[in-house]
Amino acid sequence: MIIPYTDLELFARLIECEAGGEGVLGMEAVASVVMNRVNATGGEYARVSDGGSLRNIILQPGQFACVATEDDDGEPNAQNIYNMAPTALQYAVAEWALVGNRVTDLGEALWFYAPQGAECREFFPSNVGKLVVRINEHCFYNPTELYYET
Repeated sequence: MIIPYTDLELFARLIECEAGGEGVLGMEAVASVVMNRVNATGGEYARVSDGGSLRNIILQPGQFACVATEDDDGEPNAQNIYNMAPTALQYAVAEWALVGNRVTDLGEALWFYAPQGAECREFFPSNVGKLVVRINEHCFYNPTELYYET
């Protein structure tokens, strides 16, 4: 599938979809994770980014629920990047991240997810990530040594 958006628009759409209701800090945290993946020096994301491709990271299959047009049961996923209409705020957050800014509390976080309950699990699946911080409704995870074996 050809995605008709510029990298900036694709990034703003992803930020809106994944964290639009999380306030500026929540959106900046998600944008930081995306850029940490783009700039990863080892493991899976270093290979996927292929020298720094934002588009490759955003469109990597199975990584962001907002890129999928169907859920795990094959039902339409209405909350996806194709249905988003980013505002100046999402574009500003995307530009903030693209010039090298990051949320410092995240360290090198490569993953985030919204838990069903109040607690974040200590490790991301398969122990590739360790909890570093919770920001609003998302838990963020820094890579462990196991990640670099992926």
